Amino acid sequence: MNTKYLPGILAMAAIVVASNILVQFLFGNWLTWGAFTYPLAFLVTDLMNRIYGAAAARRVVFTGFVVGVICSLIGTQVMLQGDGFTYPAVTLRIAIGSGLAFLTAQLLDVAIFDRLRTGAWWRAPLASTLIGSSVDTALFFTIAFSGSLAWIEPGNDVSWAGDVLPLLGAGPEAPLWVSLAVADWLVKLSLAMIALVPFRLIVLRALGATPAT
Repeated sequence: MNTKYLPGILAMAAIVVASNILVQFLFGNWLTWGAFTYPLAFLVTDLMNRIYGAAAARRVVFTGFVVGVICSLIGTQVMLQGDGFTYPAVTLRIAIGSGLAFLTAQLLDVAIFDRLRTGAWWRAPLASTLIGSSVDTALFFTIAFSGSLAWIEPGNDVSWAGDVLPLLGAGPEAPLWVSLAVADWLVKLSLAMIALVPFRLIVLRALGATPAT
């Protein structure tokens, strides 16, 4: 493995593992803490793509995916105590949902970025992240919390996520996990815009000159 890819691989694995844990803890009524860490994966992928190319970005995605899945599966065996209950640090459904959503969304991100890489500097990272984030959110929350997929992990009670409430507290009635997904998606859209700043600065520093595109 080329050692120049190592920072990207380590960053990706750390983001996946941390997000798998943090997604189980609410921040307010509609967000999880994972909503603030997971979008960083798209920044890492786009940086690797811009600096080293699509093949390198895919390598980082696959390697980070494997490391993240291994760590997540280990997390399913680590039991935590809280509120009188014992629960795994990472549930199986979250591990599966995170893995499938991650791989699908990240590879889509790489493909879109590569297709748009010759355009204006901001177009590729913005478009790839917005589309990838939308796919990621839809896949992850459906697999991890939808009642229709309870057969994946019968022993994991996620009935709380199926409580029917007004969407984001004000809209039409929907399961709680749908509100969590929508709030997560809105945060990802906001962070996609903010991430353009570090993306531009890091790329300029890494390439040593202002790119033509």
